Amino acid sequence: MPSVPVDLALRAPAIILNPGPEYADAARTWQGIPGIERARNGRLWATWYSGGPTEGLWNYVLLHTSGDDGATWSPVLVVDPPGEVRAFDPCLWIDPTGRLWLFWAQGYGGNANPPKVESVWDGRGGVWAITTDHPGNAAPAWSAPRRLCNGIMMNKPTVTTSGAWLLPASVWRLPVNPLHPHHLPEESAANVVGSRDRGGTWTRYGGALVAKAAFDEHIVVERRDGSLWMLLRTSQGIGESLSRDGGRTWSAGDPAVFGILPSARFFLRRLRSGKLLLVRHDPPEGRSRSHLKAFLSDDDGKTWTGGLMIDERNGVSYPDGVEAEDGHIYIIYDFERHGAKAIYMAVFTEADVADGAFRSPGARERVLINQATGSCDPGRQP
Repeated sequence: MPSVPVDLALRAPAIILNPGPEYADAARTWQGIPGIERARNGRLWATWYSGGPTEGLWNYVLLHTSGDDGATWSPVLVVDPPGEVRAFDPCLWIDPTGRLWLFWAQGYGGNANPPKVESVWDGRGGVWAITTDHPGNAAPAWSAPRRLCNGIMMNKPTVTTSGAWLLPASVWRLPVNPLHPHHLPEESAANVVGSRDRGGTWTRYGGALVAKAAFDEHIVVERRDGSLWMLLRTSQGIGESLSRDGGRTWSAGDPAVFGILPSARFFLRRLRSGKLLLVRHDPPEGRSRSHLKAFLSDDDGKTWTGGLMIDERNGVSYPDGVEAEDGHIYIIYDFERHGAKAIYMAVFTEADVADGAFRSPGARERVLINQATGSCDPGRQP
């Protein structure tokens, strides 16, 4: 009988602890798309991805940690699948039980050189995760990698008042790599994948299809009336959709709820005060990835106040964040993925957002987490 080829994208990758020089700052020629979390004892965790000259089959995910509130950082592990499979779009989340999750997307990256959009998307992707019960430790033990669902999830899950854990996992509606094609028309949407057993099993509930959606990169929050509000990336900026049945059906929505903005990732989260925090671009001309700014809403997103300028430079993008028990908000973002190749952090409070200035004790701007220093010809494989 003919042998069945191994599907490497469905195989659990090795988790590389104490990564070697091939993953060092000097070996990385670009990097970005970060995520952040904070343990109860103050230990910070940061993730992003890199590998090769840009997005493509060489991509791997990095995880670093800091035990001194972000002053210094140390590498912890790397996720680097074999062959033409890449790891990308990571996300960090501490669940209600105290476990730290490291999520990443895994799929075939193709072999185009330089990579093209249709070569880095296999039509299926896959959300993978490892967890640790001890996020306060510098070198905790991790679970074995586990594939949770199809798609890509790069923003934090949401826990509803009913106890459901909701993953925002997208199956992109893009051209598919012809070498590794997968077609999932029934799942091609900004999906919500839920768990009722604390992450033991996951089931797709439903998904939103909003006009002009691009990569989705969606986030879901529960409103006070019990409805679910989704914001997602579109070619016109930020779109929205609403579900009143726990994420099973979604409204057609609006592709530009905040007006014309850059097509880019943003960050949305409910704070301990009950207000919503939104971090998005607010450029004067409406289209550049610049002027990363934080806003507050006390009416479930109907109106927004404040406006704290986190970083006005061109080339800042992809914020993620977490609120500490003491009210400090930590926002991570990247800057010039192929230029400065820097990952930054800002620390502020809800009062700083309302005032539009970094005034509170402990507030900090442009804290450098990591800067890659490698260089190579982007038209050649490293």
